[in-house]
Amino acid sequence: MDLLTNHVWIPTIFLHPEKRSHDGTAHQDDYSVELMLSKLFESPIVILGFSLLSKKLEHCSLKWAILRGLLGLPAGALVNAFGAIVFGAPVGIKFLTRTVNWALLMSLLTVVPTASVYGSSWKDWQRLYAHSKPITPIDYAVCLPAHGAVIGAWFGAWPMPLDWDRPWQEWPICVTYGAIIGHTLGTVASFIVILLLSRQQRIKRD
Repeated sequence: MDLLTNHVWIPTIFLHPEKRSHDGTAHQDDYSVELMLSKLFESPIVILGFSLLSKKLEHCSLKWAILRGLLGLPAGALVNAFGAIVFGAPVGIKFLTRTVNWALLMSLLTVVPTASVYGSSWKDWQRLYAHSKPITPIDYAVCLPAHGAVIGAWFGAWPMPLDWDRPWQEWPICVTYGAIIGHTLGTVASFIVILLLSRQQRIKRD
């Protein structure tokens, strides 16, 4: 594992969740920095990828799609941070950096792809998230990973109040684990659904 980390950057939040400081607390500042670095690396990829897809679908120009994704990142972070606090995330200056970093990550996994593709089309947002009625392959590619991230974060929060006294129970480590695992499963599910839809379309044409 050490050999891998010497050649490929992998956040220690995933490799060494048991890391503790001398006073027995987890290195939350390190986790916050790693989450920030991961967002800096992933954000351009996610925004550009879905912006190119939006242009291919002729929803809008590439520049406008990128702008929508960039605007969606902080807007989605505000929504996610508010939701986390409403559902019990710790509040205070001590937790501010952690909550902001987690909210930005969640926005990247949930809001940014939809914002890049559909912009402010309230009809499409309602169809995908209020009514959960995806129709096209791009609908599934956008909404299934987003649903997976939210559900994963929800399940990831369950161990936090338990008295196991494990470093990964601290906010927002286990919630981040859950969100990323859920997003990954949602992405796999979206690929499977897209393949099945493509197969059905080929059968209908034949």
